[in-house]
Amino acid sequence: MNETIRTLHAHRSIRSYTDETVNDEMLDAIVEAAHLGPTSMNAQEISVVVVCDAEKRKRIAELANNQAWIAQAPVFIAIVIDFNKTELGLRKTGLTQVVHESMEGFGVAAVDAGIALGRMMTAAQSLDLGIVPIGGIRRNPQGMVELLELPPLTFPLVGMCIGHIANDAPQKPRIDIKAFRHDERYDASGYPAAINAYDQTIMEYWQQLGRADGQPWSSNLAPFQRVYYPQVKPVAAMQGLLNDK
Repeated sequence: MNETIRTLHAHRSIRSYTDETVNDEMLDAIVEAAHLGPTSMNAQEISVVVVCDAEKRKRIAELANNQAWIAQAPVFIAIVIDFNKTELGLRKTGLTQVVHESMEGFGVAAVDAGIALGRMMTAAQSLDLGIVPIGGIRRNPQGMVELLELPPLTFPLVGMCIGHIANDAPQKPRIDIKAFRHDERYDASGYPAAINAYDQTIMEYWQQLGRADGQPWSSNLAPFQRVYYPQVKPVAAMQGLLNDK
């Protein structure tokens, strides 16, 4: 096993950071890891906004439902769907962009944003920095659009805190890999047993941490009863990402 795989296998989300800054060399390397990643058709329809300003990070924390670690971490990176960039490219050739109005467009951009996020996570962790992905920026996407001064045809999809680790965190156990990996065909026959076992495992994990508020995995899925970030669709539409084709 090489160092890259060891880094990937050791992942844990960090929500406690020192006040030490992340130096420019590290930050540049992390961002470049995303910049050099693949995108569908080399469209490069993803951009990042690096936020080091303390007041802006405090505001992002508020927009993301008061996640204090966003304000505490010295760096926050927002990953942005950027069909403004591709529209400018098409306009140069005299063509008209339509993909930003489609579900395919939003989907492919989300995939490419995930690739960028994963590459930055691995790069940061390989430098012994702590990270935690933040989907909460979609809770109030209009606030993020205004804060980051995002133009039409863009959308703030996900973010990531980066910083030096103050208090480390244990790795959270995962459901049995048999409920993740399917060979040759999808087979969910083992899911009920795997879910029961994982509910017990995750409760033991919470108990070891002294977390009286910890829930079984199946109970923790309660937000899936509703659209928990209902502003995504209307704000995306106002940004020109209509998702209606």
